[in-house]
Amino acid sequence: MGKSVRAGVAWSTAVLVVVVSPAWADDDRRTAPLNPLYRDECGSCHVPFAPRWLPAESWRRVIGRLSDHYGVDASIDPARGRELLDWLQTRAAGDRRTVPPPQDRITQSAWFLREHKEVASPVWQRSGVRQPSNCAACHPRADEGSFRERDIVIPK
Repeated sequence: MGKSVRAGVAWSTAVLVVVVSPAWADDDRRTAPLNPLYRDECGSCHVPFAPRWLPAESWRRVIGRLSDHYGVDASIDPARGRELLDWLQTRAAGDRRTVPPPQDRITQSAWFLREHKEVASPVWQRSGVRQPSNCAACHPRADEGSFRERDIVIPK
């Protein structure tokens, strides 16, 4: 199965330029199947965030601090932790320009803030949303790893 692309056409005075870019709304990376261990261990408490949303060094710290996972003891068996870390690191953000966000919080990463810049501050306060990490509030298929824009439903 090939990747979908969007093609755009731009005219200049001398040449026709065709721009082809990934069709992010249909990109298979947005809905890639999650590792069952990751889905079960992490997804039992919150949406299992896409590994590519943090760099490998952040995932090392997150998994290394599961006994105090943002104020919660999320400890797991060390062997499962190593397996989980290996899986996360091989799928982590690979761009050298990716800077770990403050406190390794996905919701504080540059791309998250950029993607959600149009969300007005009062939306985050709504009872159905409450916080930026509550992805499922607006992304009904978040638990499946799907964050397609066409599926977004902002709670009233």
